[in-house]
Amino acid sequence: MVRLVAMVCLLLSSSLAQGDSPRPDIIIIMADDMGWSDIGCYGGEIKTPHLDELAAEGVRLSQFYNTARCCPTRASLLTGLYAHQAGVGHMVYDGGSAGYRGELSPTTATIAEHLSAAGYRTYMSGKWHVTHNLGKAKQRSEPKQRTNWPIDRGFQHF
Repeated sequence: MVRLVAMVCLLLSSSLAQGDSPRPDIIIIMADDMGWSDIGCYGGEIKTPHLDELAAEGVRLSQFYNTARCCPTRASLLTGLYAHQAGVGHMVYDGGSAGYRGELSPTTATIAEHLSAAGYRTYMSGKWHVTHNLGKAKQRSEPKQRTNWPIDRGFQHF
């Protein structure tokens, strides 16, 4: 019994001493037309010291499936789903079926939506390319309607 009490006290004291560890910063970088060894940390000839430092101090996830097209790859990266499950099975035009609408499905959550709900501040920069709704008005007098853009999908800044 004494050993059990001592073990419980040891476990409790070690977990209390550790406290709440700070949440990690998360940076996701997606680049079009980049090969496996195009940056230094993967053996590339081009010097990329800042990217190499991020890779050395962070976590490199190297088992991601990407498609030959950027739109489906972006949809998968944002949602964690296969591209057709996210609604962008090909490029950003409506292909006439649920998996090929050219829009992120409203029933799928993005990583930004999950991170925002967890208290993270979320920023997106660059090419969105997972919606065909580019906000084009049919006539000059009509307001542009933009839906399914980064601000609509969990990013607080774009």
